[in-house]
Formats: sequence, structure tokens, C-alpha cells
Amino acid sequence: MPGPLFDFRVRLRPAPAAAEDLAAGLAAYGIRRAVVTPGGTAPLEQISRQFLRGGGIREDADNQAVLKACAGLGGALVPCYFANPHHPRAYAEQARDYAAVEISPAVHGVPLADPRTAALVATAAAVGHSVYTVCQPLPGSGVADLVRLAAGFPSVPFVMGHCGIGNIDVYGIRLVRESPNIWIETTGGYTVTLRAALEHLGAGRILFGSEHPLQSPGAELAKLAALGLDPTTWARITWENAHRILGEDIP
Repeated sequence: MPGPLFDFRVRLRPAPAAAEDLAAGLAAYGIRRAVVTPGGTAPLEQISRQFLRGGGIREDADNQAVLKACAGLGGALVPCYFANPHHPRAYAEQARDYAAVEISPAVHGVPLADPRTAALVATAAAVGHSVYTVCQPLPGSGVADLVRLAAGFPSVPFVMGHCGIGNIDVYGIRLVRESPNIWIETTGGYTVTLRAALEHLGAGRILFGSEHPLQSPGAELAKLAALGLDPTTWARITWENAHRILGEDIP
């Protein structure tokens, strides 16, 4: 479907020429803008184990590399800070250089229900950031925990990554229905899950994301195309909503 594309979830690999590779990979699919978060925080096998069993790293992500990659590109790449609840002062000191924040229980091992996570969200509230996170099938980090966290910060937009937990988390979609400050991001979810999101949340709370380079943007765009969306709904999900949640005017 025609129209500009804004990818709300891509990663910058810790590698030479990573910024150039990222820009080229997005351009190949007509993606005009993208929110960029550091990648490579830990090996994928380790992160997948932590996602299911718990645990995490204490090291900070390379947020400065993201800031450098995004500079000078006229806003095409939007820097998102990857906050570490083990070192909250770093985010508090650097937050205003970034447009949004990610908090990951699966990476750093600190649950959504932990006071350290709430402290990071308080910083996000102070600077006007949206909070991207991925829930886990573990105590303190489930979708219900995200709902409770979001209720404590009604002015903060939260983004539930990957349509919840797993590919068919229709239950998670229903859990966030009554939380108007929780949006969902599309990577990973089956088309049936996205249909449920459209039914229960509406197009205004759904953000297109690809998780590139872990996932091809083409795969995620094909998934959206398979839904047979009308042009207005397509534009909201793939372009307009990202501007809204970032507090930007829609060009």
C-alpha cells in the first residue's frame, strides 16, 4: 500500500558501518523514518533464556552509538535510550538527548513491578518520553504488571512490544484494552493477534515496527498487507501514530 513508512522498532548493531547498513536496509523497503535502540546487548541465546527463565545483565547498552548514528540525518533516525535499572542515574542525566526510552526486563533482569523500573518511568514522565517494553511470562513482568505500571503513570505512553507475550497473545491484548496509555507494536504477532488489536484497541493504538535487523521489514509489511487494511488505517499504523506518540506534528 502506498504512503510513507515510520518503523517504531529497529536496532543498531555494535559493528563497523552499522549505521550505514541500517539506513540502507530500511530504505530498501521505503521506510522513511525509524526509532533506533541499541542492539547487541547480549547474545540472542542468552536473551531468549533470560526471557523464559529470568536473569539479566548489569552492563549499559551503547546509547552514545545510537545518538551518533542518528545525528545529521534530518530526523530520519530517531534515538531511543536503552535504560538500565541497575544504573538509573545515566538515563536521568542523558534523557533529554533522546526522544524515547526502552526498558527491558528480559535484558537487565529487573521486573516491571520493581521500584527501580518505576524510577526509570518517573524520569520518562519528567522529560516526556514514551516507554517501550517487552513483557515476559514471569512474575512481575507480565502484561498485567504492565497494566498496573501504566496506571501509576497515566501521562506516560507505554508501548507493549511484539503484541504481548508470544505470537498469539490475544489475552494480553484484552488486558490492555482499558489502559488508554498502552499502545502495541506489531513485530512478532500473528495476523490474528493484530486483528484482535484492531478490534479491541483500534488503529490509533497500534505502531508498525520491524525489529530490523533481527527481522526483515518486508516480513512485517507483508503481514500488515495481509490484513487488507483500508488506506486510513494503514496510514495510522505505519506513519501517523509514531509521530503522535513522539509528540511530533504529522507531515
